[in-house]
Amino acid sequence: MFAITGITGQVGGATARALHSRGYGVRAVVRDPANAAAWKARGAEVARADFTNVAALQAAFTGVVGVFVMIPPYWDPTPGYPEARAIAVALRQALAATTPPRIVCLSSVGAQHAAALGLITQLFILERELRRLSLPTAYLRAAWFMENAFSNVAAARSSGVLPSYLSPLDHAIPMVATADVGAAAADVLTQRWDGARTIEIQGPRSYSPNDVATALADVLERPVRAEIVPRRLWDARFRGEGLTNPMPRIRMLDGFNSGWIAFQDPPPERITGTTPLEAVLRSRIDAAADAA
Repeated sequence: MFAITGITGQVGGATARALHSRGYGVRAVVRDPANAAAWKARGAEVARADFTNVAALQAAFTGVVGVFVMIPPYWDPTPGYPEARAIAVALRQALAATTPPRIVCLSSVGAQHAAALGLITQLFILERELRRLSLPTAYLRAAWFMENAFSNVAAARSSGVLPSYLSPLDHAIPMVATADVGAAAADVLTQRWDGARTIEIQGPRSYSPNDVATALADVLERPVRAEIVPRRLWDARFRGEGLTNPMPRIRMLDGFNSGWIAFQDPPPERITGTTPLEAVLRSRIDAAADAA
């Protein structure tokens, strides 16, 4: 039995599906059990736990052979990242009390740095807190998610323009499908090791904004070109999308564009996924078409 946090999201769900497909038991750790009804129907246990409720997390992590932990995505964090800090402490306390045989922590490319990370600072905070544990823990640092391109599908379809905050347009960065991250997390959870591991995971190749535009053009069957969104417009755009504190997102993008947010060289451990960007885009676009 493996306890999985974030099971209703992309990576947590992919991790649980990979484990379930191999015959392992899954315990869905959720704030609202109603959201895990589909997992319960598939035979999973359901544990109710808020990410800051140490007692509930302890109950959820008791009696399992492995735990997958992550911080819910906070795109508009409060200055100082108090949300991430509170969750990291609660997870550390619950894990210290239950001492599961192994832990896999979802982290991010760039989390080895303590500064100039923007939103990724939340993963640095989580890693730093969990590294206080003397338990077998693997930190899975994922590349830029291919699924991030989904937010631009509508614009590309209607205007033929892919607005890009990444630049220059021909600069490729490692990207990875969330399904590959989940499969890797499941693989690591079923291994045995001592101490801490840092594992980087990327897809079969890197992609530039121009590459993403080409992939979208192929899937949408219409011309698509990438176009840089000028940095001077970012703050207003992000506030227009509802963010009250856009600076963490801006700093993260600056980190990718400058090359500061990147994998370590040489890598500690490296996993290469198999899913290309085109397959990720096509599956989501086909699913949306079927739903319509």
